[in-house]
Amino acid sequence: MTGRGVDGPTGSGVLAQAMRTLIRDVPDFPEPGVVFKDITPLLADHEAFSVAIEALADAGRGDDGLPAVDKVVGMEARGFILAAPVALALGAGFVPVRKAGKLPGATHAVSYSLEYGDATLEMHQDAVQAGERVLLVDDVLATGGTVAATTKLVETCGATVTGVAVLLELAFLRGREALGQELPLWSLATVGAGTGA
Repeated sequence: MTGRGVDGPTGSGVLAQAMRTLIRDVPDFPEPGVVFKDITPLLADHEAFSVAIEALADAGRGDDGLPAVDKVVGMEARGFILAAPVALALGAGFVPVRKAGKLPGATHAVSYSLEYGDATLEMHQDAVQAGERVLLVDDVLATGGTVAATTKLVETCGATVTGVAVLLELAFLRGREALGQELPLWSLATVGAGTGA
């Protein structure tokens, strides 16, 4: 599932323009061969940032337009920037998922592979409760490893991931396939092989 997208009703052409002009490619970062999608210019533009947050929040609303989730989970680090205001827009709680050793309380942990290395993510054991509905929010869906690992953390607590909302989907890395067909994905823009944002 793809969200109403960059030309949808949430932001008309404002978001489409922002996605094209305010997300820049940074070659060879964080290592050679990786093209990093820098969202900081979009974050610095109040109008574009506001429209992007509303578009991402749409993924946590039901058909009646009302919030349909209890918690919004953001993954370290840029996911925090997006997930916290999405949680506020939905009237939901915000939960950070962090790299190993960064959270002070008892945690659940999952290790996984990234497109350029390995990582371990942790979430407080009491961050979400059994039966809660959870929306995952991140900046980019690449290989899907971060989202798959975070889904496992949420499910370990007995909660349900209702969907994933991202600014960009890097389709050529096939992250959608790693998520499976049953998990709805809301991406505001898709980048194919050899294309820009």
